[in-house]
Amino acid sequence: MQQDRRSVLKQLAAGSAALLTLPLHGARAAATGNGQPATIRIGVAQPGIGNPPVFSGSSAAVAHAKGWVEEEFKADGIKVEWFFFKGAGPAVNEALTNQQLDFAFQGDLPAIVARAAGLKTKLVLATGVRSNIYLAVPPDSPIQSVKDLRGKRVAIFKGTNAQLPINRVLEANGLQERDLRSINLDQATTLAALSTKDIDAAFGNINLLRLRDKNAARIVYSSKGGSPIFTTQSHVLVTEEFAQQYPEITARVVKTFVKTSKWASDEVNREEVLRLWAKAGTPYEHWREDYEGQPLRVRINPNFDPFLIARYKDSVEQAYRFKLSRARVDVDQWIDQRYLQAALKELKLETYWPIFQANGKILGA
Repeated sequence: MQQDRRSVLKQLAAGSAALLTLPLHGARAAATGNGQPATIRIGVAQPGIGNPPVFSGSSAAVAHAKGWVEEEFKADGIKVEWFFFKGAGPAVNEALTNQQLDFAFQGDLPAIVARAAGLKTKLVLATGVRSNIYLAVPPDSPIQSVKDLRGKRVAIFKGTNAQLPINRVLEANGLQERDLRSINLDQATTLAALSTKDIDAAFGNINLLRLRDKNAARIVYSSKGGSPIFTTQSHVLVTEEFAQQYPEITARVVKTFVKTSKWASDEVNREEVLRLWAKAGTPYEHWREDYEGQPLRVRINPNFDPFLIARYKDSVEQAYRFKLSRARVDVDQWIDQRYLQAALKELKLETYWPIFQANGKILGA
């Protein structure tokens, strides 16, 4: 039985790098008679859970759950379509390459890899920033800390925005990824493999808390409460083609996400936000634990502040150094803040969110 599980695990590990193919439309849909797009297509680097599908952990997820992007364009007769990818960022990149998406919500590393390979995109909004990573091991494991991972079988969902902060955690503890027997597994396969002890440890997000609560795992590391350089960063991007063809539509999409960020980062709405995210499968109690002691404005923050820009530049260097990307990306040219700054000014939100220095310490608001 153990050997059968190991065989399945190897097959899943090999298959996890494969990209999910969805029945998306091909090249950019025809415009309406008034020069507007007939459809706005948004990709999400997460699987959609339930029917209708939902996702979690960002202002983008709130906008989707509330239908606010659809509401913005209803009077124009513009349809909004959301596509979800079990294959996460790499699968989103494939869809972008095939001109099947206009906007995408994904993490820093996959977007960097795609940009370095020549994919023409612009980062227009931050969302899902400073998200924590966790390290879990079986309950009876002798592993007590990150330092004990040398030579161990460790699950890492490679190609996603967690890979680089995980590498930073390893380096801070005198290790590199090559010192581990790292296995590329998606989140669902990681939970199964850790439960059956087919791996020795797993890096992941708050989903690992599910196994902890079932006494099937023990958390030995979390970035919560530590340096934010060990957290994950995500954004909304737009293809250059769409932004150039429909700048006003792009501005309205960004403005809608900014308005959503304002609503979702208001402490009055904390309970509703966390319960909305819980519909995607992660228990409300875990979201509450992960966000405990931290203002919503820190995590649900649309700004590309000095901290976030520094993180992206650091990730560019890391990706190139680890040979995950073909070239270095010019982050300053890649981030297009025109739409964000216009929305902040129009909504009078220039000083609403805290601004963080490159070292992660608060600069002001």
